[in-house]
Amino acid sequence: MERERLGSRLGFILLSAGCAIGIGNVWKFPYMAGQYGGGAFVLIYIFFLLILGIPVMTMEFAMGRASQKSPLKVCNELEPKGSKWHFYGYGAMIGSYILMMFYTTVAGWMLQYFVKMVKGDFFGLNADGVAACFGEMLANPVPMTIYMVIVVVLGFTVCSVGLQKGLERITKVMMLALLGIMIVLAINSIFMEGSGEGLAFYLLPDFNRMKEIGIVNVITGAMSQAFFTLSLGIGAMEIFGSYIGKERALMGEAVNVAILDTFVALSSGLIIFPACFAYGVQPDSGPSLIFITLPNIFNNIPGGRFWGSLFFVFMTFAAFSTVLAVFEALISCTMDLTGWTRKKASLINCAAILVLSLPCIFGFNIWSAFAPLGEGSTVLDLEDFIVSNLLLPLGSLIVVLFCTIRYGWGWDKFINEANEGKGLKVAEWMRGYMTFVLPVIVLVILILGLI
Repeated sequence: MERERLGSRLGFILLSAGCAIGIGNVWKFPYMAGQYGGGAFVLIYIFFLLILGIPVMTMEFAMGRASQKSPLKVCNELEPKGSKWHFYGYGAMIGSYILMMFYTTVAGWMLQYFVKMVKGDFFGLNADGVAACFGEMLANPVPMTIYMVIVVVLGFTVCSVGLQKGLERITKVMMLALLGIMIVLAINSIFMEGSGEGLAFYLLPDFNRMKEIGIVNVITGAMSQAFFTLSLGIGAMEIFGSYIGKERALMGEAVNVAILDTFVALSSGLIIFPACFAYGVQPDSGPSLIFITLPNIFNNIPGGRFWGSLFFVFMTFAAFSTVLAVFEALISCTMDLTGWTRKKASLINCAAILVLSLPCIFGFNIWSAFAPLGEGSTVLDLEDFIVSNLLLPLGSLIVVLFCTIRYGWGWDKFINEANEGKGLKVAEWMRGYMTFVLPVIVLVILILGLI
């Protein structure tokens, strides 16, 4: 069966960026920057993105393009005879399922908040009223389930149409709209009265604040955020690598994706921090920043309902772009495993994800007594811990070793594949770094995550 192809380079870059650009950029990045002292954190984050994210992404793209297979079968094609690297494929597939077990619910929250904003549900509420809205949403499993079902069914419908006609076409429109909305929102925030302090907090490094929090804490926070932001380690990038031709060298493409990803993360900070300071809201209010803090701000600004609706459309697009990318990886793995058609693989996976997403929803209400990671934790926390702290770093460690040691695919085969085509190439001097230093950094992230 002929492997499907993406229609354009822009499609490939936007799809890969769409996978990387998720709730982690637009939700986690601003509140981490808020907690870890603003500008200093941003600088360290960009440094780690360069030395950590881009090399691992280049490797995933190369494995996908060389094998022309889904993440499940990548290593079967490339590994030396008799070796056991192919077990990585099962881990990647399982990781994608667990990620979607909670990500679909959070994407549903974004959609639900967009609807609430459009309807004006937050209008006239004080800060406590807005906080209560979030609590009520979590306590009620029926609407949460309905919005999750909308996300899942819509996602698999798009993917079932085909690669170019469905996934590529929709993602292009959505990503370009996402980037446009961000720029409009950021400009609006920057020109609010009293926004200057927020911009200074976000963009100027504050090393005193960094010392207070602990330099090691800030560095490890930035390192793990740079690592997780690109969705590496569960094969999602390999799938897009397998859909492109040999015209472009792969490190240049990884840089393009990282630039888009960082642009979105930085812009979301430009949207959030000036608004926080303009309205006297703490910028380090953690995960609640988006669901409690921002609706309060939108309540207080002229045209707040419009800006709030636009913001949550943007959040929904960011979440949905990742959902589509991971659904595509699951469909491709299922087709490789079973030989089913795209339509059948989409239908079966759709049913599976609908059922698998329910524990996350019930964890906030029906099963709220179940605290898997200690008091106050939920099913979502457990699922997020398994993916973010265990499977992503472990998968990435396997990818790095597979591409650099002679018992795996090996450096020479990796560099030949990565450097085929025009554009930025992997230099020979990087070999020592990628072979000996990079695996240690990923191992450190894995150990810190487990601690």
